[in-house]
Amino acid sequence: MSDLFLGLISGTSADGIDAALVEFDGGRARLRFGRTYPWDPDLRARLVALGQQEATLTLDAVAELDVSIGRAFAAAANAALADSGTRAADVRAIGSHGQTLRHRPWGEVPYTLQLGDPSTIAERTGITVVADLRRRDVAAGGHGAPLLPGLHAALLHVAGEDRAVLNLGGIANLTLLPATGPVRGFDTGPANALMDAWCLRHLGHAYDRDGAFAASGRVDEALLARLLADDWFALPPPKSTGRDHFHLGWVEARLRGGEAPADVQATLTALSARTVADALRATQPGTARVLACGGGVHNPVLMAALAAALPGVEVESTAAHGVDPDHVEAMGFAWLARQTLLGLAGNLPEVTGAAGPRVLGGVYPA
Repeated sequence: MSDLFLGLISGTSADGIDAALVEFDGGRARLRFGRTYPWDPDLRARLVALGQQEATLTLDAVAELDVSIGRAFAAAANAALADSGTRAADVRAIGSHGQTLRHRPWGEVPYTLQLGDPSTIAERTGITVVADLRRRDVAAGGHGAPLLPGLHAALLHVAGEDRAVLNLGGIANLTLLPATGPVRGFDTGPANALMDAWCLRHLGHAYDRDGAFAASGRVDEALLARLLADDWFALPPPKSTGRDHFHLGWVEARLRGGEAPADVQATLTALSARTVADALRATQPGTARVLACGGGVHNPVLMAALAAALPGVEVESTAAHGVDPDHVEAMGFAWLARQTLLGLAGNLPEVTGAAGPRVLGGVYPA
């Protein structure tokens, strides 16, 4: 199948809807067009409040939000088509991640919930949609995340070097690409989610531009130790997490009072770097190179903290290897849509912990 697919995703931070037009030729994937489209401010504010568990919804409100998110995703898809000069008829399918509202793949009734009505997207774009791409893996006993190590391996694996791909979204996750042996992957904890939320609360900004807020403070080592003491960090893979666990209430429960906001921001930045480094040393100590993607790659303070926490390891953007760091995740959902239409598994059981490989998601015809 040599085809064009469109991937759509809004991550944990809900900082925009990423759209990526990806051309596939056999096993090769090429980004033809990528852009991030903004959320309606009121809708984004609702999503952030829900992610921080600061709001609850009635059943009617959940259903309406599902359609509203679907409309926003459809608008982003149509904008991407217009901006790239691509006809809808030329796109084989849209792979839509949706917006995660809850992710709890543990306990007696595990689940993961992404909203963004795929029927609305199909109706408004005239393109077949593949969506609900996490729940089948969860039903098979997996975590439903991370789902993109297969694409990371296809794009960035090389023989002779132990590598890791690090996605710095709201949550950080690692894909381990050893010189020999199976691909592995798992979440390591918060990347931008806590920093963004703390910055929004204290500065009114959606994120810490260039890490300036963190750079104006100092790391509170005692607070960092309390944050690191959370039992989740010690869990072995497979594992995943989200705002369900790492939200502002989680931070506030560990404050002693009187901390300067800038010091907390610096400490949250250190937490992201430290937990990535600890996880990498525990699972692939011979890593020579970390290839970073996601919004956090643009935060020089975070990238410097990662480099300092990983002495002897080259830490660089995926851009250095020809892969746009801002659109890797959206490319991944285009790839997952293609896997589904080909009847191929989209998960790696050794990554998610599922009982076996599964064809993911549902297909909503144009």
